[in-house]
Amino acid sequence: MKAEQVLQLPSMPLQSPSFPRGPYRFTDREYLVVQYRSDAAAIRHALPEPLEPDGDIVAVQWLDLPDGTGLGGYSAAAQVIPCRYQGEACNFISQMYLDNTAPLQAGREIWGYPMKYGEADLHVEGDTLTGTLVYAGQRVATGTMTFKHESVKIDPREQGEHIGRTQITLKLIPDVDGKPAVAQLVAINFTDVVVHGAWAGKAALELIPHVNAPLADLPVRQVVGGLHLKTDMTLPYGRVLHDYLAPA
Repeated sequence: MKAEQVLQLPSMPLQSPSFPRGPYRFTDREYLVVQYRSDAAAIRHALPEPLEPDGDIVAVQWLDLPDGTGLGGYSAAAQVIPCRYQGEACNFISQMYLDNTAPLQAGREIWGYPMKYGEADLHVEGDTLTGTLVYAGQRVATGTMTFKHESVKIDPREQGEHIGRTQITLKLIPDVDGKPAVAQLVAINFTDVVVHGAWAGKAALELIPHVNAPLADLPVRQVVGGLHLKTDMTLPYGRVLHDYLAPA
């Protein structure tokens, strides 16, 4: 394979790239978002500088993604910390777990999403919207919410704090000698968002301590509420907000 052909590949391995070029369109993407108050000191510890905390409320999200262009179908769970970057309200993606190799590799290699393999599930059980996360055979999170008790309107120009805000990730890639090759804060903004439905309601959340899936490091002090969303959206490429390796 010629050098120019190598540079045209979207990803590794060269014989069968793990993911195609983006952007990536998601159809019928469904969320369960459980917001809760946590410990202010733990939140500060979980945010890399120069990000600043924005209160003591964080969220655990479950996502069902049945149709992602080039990536297939999968389920995911994430812990999200509202924060501020140079005064702008953003959401830092602290941890994320999913069950499909293609989006896991693309998410880490392109945008720096903190993805690890885990078995997330979002489904309706009787009258309850239920999210679970299993890591290494152990259940580490369970979220429940009343099913479609209160319909809410989301301004399509704003898309709400959960999908309208800038997402920030910490992208870390070592060089072949083990030293950092990439150390960046990356910003991502969804585009072409269509909200098919949104519902608010009472919610409950249990986080179980686990050494390799430490969502419980941000302990649940008080559950604030739940949000259920059904959307379509496009995930475009991101942009670098802060480069830790740039000359001072």
